[in-house]
Amino acid sequence: ANDPVALCQEGGVQEEKGNYQSAFGWYSKAAELGDVEAHFELSHLYRDGHGVEKDGGKEMYHLKEAAIGGLPRARYKLGIGEWNNGKAERAVKHWIISATQGDDDSINELMTVFREEDGMISKDDLAAALRA
Repeated sequence: ANDPVALCQEGGVQEEKGNYQSAFGWYSKAAELGDVEAHFELSHLYRDGHGVEKDGGKEMYHLKEAAIGGLPRARYKLGIGEWNNGKAERAVKHWIISATQGDDDSINELMTVFREEDGMISKDDLAAALRA
């Protein structure tokens, strides 16, 4: 009953069935117990308004919790959000962290920034992120 991984998995089952309110409940219980994947999934529900009202603040809260918990995909998405909000330096920092955790999308973003945004990321910083 208090297994966060099992709770999160049940949330996924409910979400696949389109039972978004039920999924929200399962994910919320798992997140309360520290499951980072559940935080990541909650961010999507808040982004899309599935089972809950759309709420960008709660979306970002759960993305940050997942990123802090070590989920590279969440860190990548935080970078995308920062980039889209004109905060390129913060985006690059998120992508460097997630690239060192092996996130391919972040590596691709860093390569693009290196090629297209002169001086935003140094060759040394890029190499360090790719070596990790």
